[in-house]
Amino acid sequence: MADDTKRYYRKNVELLILLEKMKLWPARSGILHGIKTIENYGRYAVITTHCGQEMRIYNSRNSRAARWLRNKWAVKPCPKCKVPEWKLLKYSKTFFDTYGSDLVHKK
Repeated sequence: MADDTKRYYRKNVELLILLEKMKLWPARSGILHGIKTIENYGRYAVITTHCGQEMRIYNSRNSRAARWLRNKWAVKPCPKCKVPEWKLLKYSKTFFDTYGSDLVHKK
């Protein structure tokens, strides 16, 4: 069942909210990793990917990762994470605009 609907989100949302929604992490090498867990520690978070990498990130709207996700600069999936095709298709149909849906923190 293919979902061809386009998703529009606000352009300037916090990184952690965006990561919780997309469950993808753009590496500096241009590879998209699947996120297994996100542990929130206030302004920082610890992300664990499906391939076992663990990183501590700062929650910033203008970070490299947030820009790379919004501009879709990382498009090659990680072979170890085995990101499903439906998730890559959903990511490719996601657009960021000033009039998109507001993403809010789930409590």
